[in-house]
Amino acid sequence: MKKRAGAPAPNDIFSDNHRWGDLDDWNRTALALHAEGGIHRIEREGFRPFWAVIDHAAVLEVERDPGLFTNGPEPVLATNAQIEGRQAVIKSLIHMDAPDHGKYRKVIADWFKPRTVGRLEPRLDELSAKAIAKLESARGEIDFAVEVALPYPLEVILAILGLPESDYPRMLMLTQQLFGQEDPDLQRGEVSPEVQAQVIGDFNAYFSQLTASRRAESTDDLASAIANGEIDGRTLPDLETMGLYIIAATAGHDTTSSAMAGGMQALIEHPDQLAKLQSAPDELMVNAVEEMLRWTAPVRHFMRTAQADTEILGQEIAEGEWVYLSYKAANLDPNVFDDPLRFDIERDNAARQISFGYGVHFCLGAQLARLELRNLFAHVLPRLATVELAGDPATMKTTFVGGHKSLPIRYSLT
Repeated sequence: MKKRAGAPAPNDIFSDNHRWGDLDDWNRTALALHAEGGIHRIEREGFRPFWAVIDHAAVLEVERDPGLFTNGPEPVLATNAQIEGRQAVIKSLIHMDAPDHGKYRKVIADWFKPRTVGRLEPRLDELSAKAIAKLESARGEIDFAVEVALPYPLEVILAILGLPESDYPRMLMLTQQLFGQEDPDLQRGEVSPEVQAQVIGDFNAYFSQLTASRRAESTDDLASAIANGEIDGRTLPDLETMGLYIIAATAGHDTTSSAMAGGMQALIEHPDQLAKLQSAPDELMVNAVEEMLRWTAPVRHFMRTAQADTEILGQEIAEGEWVYLSYKAANLDPNVFDDPLRFDIERDNAARQISFGYGVHFCLGAQLARLELRNLFAHVLPRLATVELAGDPATMKTTFVGGHKSLPIRYSLT
């Protein structure tokens, strides 16, 4: 039976970026919300009202119907002022619906297929050895998030793109400014449409030069595939070309580094799980990575817009209403995950995590991210004789994509 909209939930965990600075509190609040229902009407000053879907099955159901629940016009939660004052536009895969989405996804999809990703293992071994060398030289204390988790996937994806190593710091800075614009420690300046336009403009300037270079002389890299890609026999338009570059260069590393740092903190805070994984890495690593992904959910949400009157969990949703898909909260659904606030590398259904989304918008880089996580921890964990926190971890105060800004650890090596 359909339900009429009731009183809006007073909760601000979805729209207040400061709430993400304390993930333990966020998780507890989300779990309490599950007891009240799987969908909640959120009304907060400065935002368009939306429906927050936290039920695992309901999130999947919405994802299965991209025609009814579209990415456009706004795929990410933003304030009314941000939407109305926007000066620069990104048109990446997350902004697209059918038929464009499938066509543009195909341009880069081959670079992220399991067979292609599998060829990267020797390079991942090198990067894992580089991470261990950093641990050795740091002599017992290091910021794991900054010194290990951030550079590892960055070097992988930018090498796939074919960018020179000298440009890696620039890409890292721009990525943090794009995804971290709400966080006082990462933002370029005061949060505003003008600042966001500057960051996007810097991305566009860089990738415009890259496109010209690859069209003049094509090489065997992802940048060349994007620069010389065609849809329906025509070269990709500039806006969409920039969107493909940006989604590859940013989402391809920022989210994975967040899962790496979050996974390490979870192991440190659950020493019994760390001991299990160290004792049987070959048997437990694959499932442990799935639990890390469930635990961290670096992509915290996406928005969908209802294209017709419909319902979710019996709740009436009107045409044009905004729907917030909370991957983070869905990964804590007690109807799916027993004792969801327990970090358990042997959880028998950890692979049901939906941190990569679901359906036609499932993350292209999922297999690469999994491989990177497995490789790093398979190399590093056997070398850790002891490990503990050496200070308070800090997480990004961002509503869309986020993870650790800092994870200071103290350790000894075997």
